[in-house]
Amino acid sequence: MTAHVYWDAVWRTDEGRADWSRPHPWVADTVPHLRERGVREVLDLGCGVGRHALFLAAEGFTARGVDASPAALDHAREEAGRRGLDAAFDTADFTELPYADASFDYVLAFNVVYHADEEGLRRALKEVRRVLRPGGRYQCTMLSKRNGEYGKGDEVSPNTFRQPEAADDKVHPHLYTDAADLVRLHEGFELISAFDAEHGKPGSQHWHCLFELAGGER
Repeated sequence: MTAHVYWDAVWRTDEGRADWSRPHPWVADTVPHLRERGVREVLDLGCGVGRHALFLAAEGFTARGVDASPAALDHAREEAGRRGLDAAFDTADFTELPYADASFDYVLAFNVVYHADEEGLRRALKEVRRVLRPGGRYQCTMLSKRNGEYGKGDEVSPNTFRQPEAADDKVHPHLYTDAADLVRLHEGFELISAFDAEHGKPGSQHWHCLFELAGGER
């Protein structure tokens, strides 16, 4: 996953951080479900400037965020200190997370793990499974094949495209999925819910998924 190179530059400016300062409503709406499940320790995978980790810490969870962008993590740590929140932030590759097995009740990956091909996604999900407790929740977004960018540029791997001339992070690989792909790629997880919706502009379809890690009590 190399898209953090683009985002690190974006997050070095106030303007670049502005659109990523508030939690997404879908994540916020999941909090009652997390409380009902007795969730305590949470991980924001690819946390960026920390909007979701900081939000979850403010809601009373013990939160950690991990990203590969130094600029994003510097900002997140500063915000956590300024607001007195129980949130810590670590630099790491998503395929080698610096946490012990079964450390978290919930992992969030919002607009993150599709910056790879299928093999890269599998490696990241292997780590998610490792750090989640049995029965833990995994909430993520994935790019939909209904997204207007699907098929544009060079297909560098099945369903994975990069646009060499793009001015944004599309210069890096992006993986697109349909409903069957979601189930196929998330081995070891049970799909609880999924819907395909636009992200702010026409044609920006993303899957919004909630999974349970196998092995928990029913």
